[in-house]
Amino acid sequence: MRTAAVLPVKSFARAKQRLGESVADSLRLELARAMVADVLLALSETEAIERTIVVTREESVALAARELGALVVKDAAESGQSAAALLGIERALAEGMERVLCVPGDCPALDPLELGELLDGARESPDRDGGAVVVIVPDRHGTGTNGLLLAPPRAIAPSFGPGSCERHQALAREAGAACSLARPQSLLLDIDTGADLAAL
Repeated sequence: MRTAAVLPVKSFARAKQRLGESVADSLRLELARAMVADVLLALSETEAIERTIVVTREESVALAARELGALVVKDAAESGQSAAALLGIERALAEGMERVLCVPGDCPALDPLELGELLDGARESPDRDGGAVVVIVPDRHGTGTNGLLLAPPRAIAPSFGPGSCERHQALAREAGAACSLARPQSLLLDIDTGADLAAL
């Protein structure tokens, strides 16, 4: 099944504001850059991902993404993660992709092998006689969403933010999609706060 990863990345000047209490601004920006680089590398090393689509207006990210063979979609409006993910999904459809995995740029421990297992497992899971499939990877607290696998890509509209794990499940039910949760360890930890950084 042709699979694209969609990676929304906001401008580094606006990134990781909640880390400001724990990390100096200059280090916060470097940390954001390093995490995105780690995620890009992991996606490029995941065999089941045919194409990575990065949605950003951060030029340094666009350059790094292209060097790894990713497609770049300019996020001119920068209206948030969900809107950026939708831009990436539309590009994935234009590229002929059959499913998309939306991931954040702040999961620096992302493991290509775990990601491959997630995608292989989703391919084998029952999909109600060819119906839509939604697989949600919650964050370590169980409330947010660190990964959203959609087959087909428009199975549901992404709705990231606080409480998104439950919201995505509700959207899947409304759409009549087969929905499941997956918990690959390397995708559970996103770095938003000083406590997250300490956990990493």
